[in-house]
Amino acid sequence: MKRDSTPSPLPGPTQNVKARLLVVDDEPSARTGLEKLLASEGYRVWGAANGESALERIDEIAPDVVITDLKMPGMDGLELLDRIRARDLRLPVIMVTAFGEVSSAVAAMRRGAEDYLTKPIDIDALLVSIERALERRDLRAEAENLRRQIRERHDEGLQGLIGASPAMQGVYRTVRQVAASRATVLVTGESGTGKGEVARAIHALSPRASQPFVTLQCASLAESLLESELFGHEKGSFTGAEKRRLGRFEQANGGTLFLDEVGEIPLSIQVKLLRVLQERTFERVGGNESVKVDVRLVAATNRDLADDVKKGRFREDLYYRLHVIHIEMPPLRTRRGDVLVLAQYFVQRFAEENHKRVLGFADEARARILAHAWPGNVRELENAIERAVVMCRGERIEPDDLPGDLGGGEPTLGIRIPGSTMAEIEKHAILQTLEACGGSTKRTAEVLGISVRTIQYRLAQYGSQEREGDPRDDE
Repeated sequence: MKRDSTPSPLPGPTQNVKARLLVVDDEPSARTGLEKLLASEGYRVWGAANGESALERIDEIAPDVVITDLKMPGMDGLELLDRIRARDLRLPVIMVTAFGEVSSAVAAMRRGAEDYLTKPIDIDALLVSIERALERRDLRAEAENLRRQIRERHDEGLQGLIGASPAMQGVYRTVRQVAASRATVLVTGESGTGKGEVARAIHALSPRASQPFVTLQCASLAESLLESELFGHEKGSFTGAEKRRLGRFEQANGGTLFLDEVGEIPLSIQVKLLRVLQERTFERVGGNESVKVDVRLVAATNRDLADDVKKGRFREDLYYRLHVIHIEMPPLRTRRGDVLVLAQYFVQRFAEENHKRVLGFADEARARILAHAWPGNVRELENAIERAVVMCRGERIEPDDLPGDLGGGEPTLGIRIPGSTMAEIEKHAILQTLEACGGSTKRTAEVLGISVRTIQYRLAQYGSQEREGDPRDDE
């Protein structure tokens, strides 16, 4: 690409002024030079000297593209790429390598990098790569938005939530009702049921949707670090505090803060959290200045907080502050009709991410998915389908592509005629048709000539039977 008076397909400074870039390089001259060049092209640019600083920057500025050097001391570019993808699969990462490191660059592409460039960097090639990354990100977001609209039109999902079961319909109704308010929401349920997706859906449907959505995993941090992460700290407030740092509450100002595993917060910090919820003010660690914020809080836990209150492990006043609106996420085993809908969604997503043409499941693979109890809930299903897509050699996922421990035992849908009751035959017909219709209750109802409400009622019944051990009447 040459620079001359010919109009360029690249947007000019006025057009791309809102695109936010993060440049990660341990060499100060290379980093600042690239920052200045990209800023002159109209981008908003930040720099980071290493991987750890880059992850902090990502939390603070939510960049649109990350450009990182491959070779860095401590956390190298590949590890940074893995950490970024674990946080946000949609954030494009462009890898910069020395001329002789092309094999490492290819490895980075396989692990999810958007592109790679060799040093010395050709700024025109980098600009093209950035614009392509932004275009692909927007196309993926648009495609997902269209799929989401289709799911919602057929009552099969809401924002990032997927499923048509009665239990999920109840979740959707509550999310829609509470999204516009400022009320604190407590989301409970087993690990892997999608509590984080509920929080994102509430934010996306709220008047705060254009403001930050900030998350914090409370269980992963020591008490001293957790306080700093929540409320920030002043320079010199403790060893290693070389500069003022904004906490998650300030980062989320005007938007939504999602505290995952809120039940793990120590009692000493629960006091400060309660004050923020009551007064909307706090002090940074090591500071005296009161900071005022406007934040909508969504909290999640897999613990029984009411029981923790009785045992003195959780403050009663904080519990009631969090429990203004309560949403219980159902485990996947109680909404079996949603399993195939979710599985097909994950196939599409991971096929796109891995640039593979995988359309669905072979019959035996589908049967194994339905036969599995999914104790790890949606997260377990997601991981299983990602593995299957990566291992798949054709257009259909075969049983060998799935994890080896999946769907052991006898198939759950088998019946004997004669030898089965009418209720068993009806269950077999509904579940088999639901499977054939890709999990759509609307299409299943049309095929069987019954109402959608009947399908949803029966699916709720089947989930209840599984929870209770499928009791039968004594003869």
